[in-house]
Amino acid sequence: MVHFVGAGPGAADLITLRGAELLRHADVLIWAGSLVNPELLALAPAQCEVHDSARLTLEAVIALIERAEAAGKTTVRLHSGDTSLYGAIYEQAEALRVRGISFDVTPGVSSFSAAAAALGTEYTVPGVSQSLIITRAAGRTPVPEREALKSLAAHGASMALFLSAGLAEHVQRALLEGGAYTEDTPCAVVYKASWPEERVLHCSVKTLVSTLEEAGIQNSALILVGDFLEDAGERSRLYDPAFSTGYREASA
Repeated sequence: MVHFVGAGPGAADLITLRGAELLRHADVLIWAGSLVNPELLALAPAQCEVHDSARLTLEAVIALIERAEAAGKTTVRLHSGDTSLYGAIYEQAEALRVRGISFDVTPGVSSFSAAAAALGTEYTVPGVSQSLIITRAAGRTPVPEREALKSLAAHGASMALFLSAGLAEHVQRALLEGGAYTEDTPCAVVYKASWPEERVLHCSVKTLVSTLEEAGIQNSALILVGDFLEDAGERSRLYDPAFSTGYREASA
């Protein structure tokens, strides 16, 4: 059996209880060493066979899994953040399906959640934005033309950009070309959210490039964009005394 596990954004204690329990019973652990907190390796049994996938190809990873399956062993494939976002599990899952190898997926806390936590805010502020666009800028890895950052920026919704800190000039230009954001639209850069070395930088679309350059940040950071970063918005109706819910009647 193969268990894909999301390790969370960085802090070792942000892995889920289920993910931690699977690690404790792993015979083989294949982990993303360039992204996952190495403290999590301590959860694996002493006799566990450990491989760093940062040095492996897809074919090599699948070969390790096949060998473990042939020996009747349990494999944990440990990815950073949540496996559903930029986790590269789709191609692995397809390879396992072709081979008739069973697997399951345990979700993890994503870095976009940890970034909002670091800022003490939420992306969906009533009266400001009720949508969050999670995307990345096109670089060495392209994005579909219909998902070009300029097009997505036209919505003016809250935005979380992964894997884009090293493409700041392109990001800045695309955000402005979209037409909904202005030079004064607030931004934040959250470097290594939830790690001990976490850094939070506040800026605007206009100062995004200079902020990243001065901080020397080119990777391991999320760029957040939108008025949710500064606008208090409206009060939530969920707890408004004038608003009835299925659990209470309006009292004002």
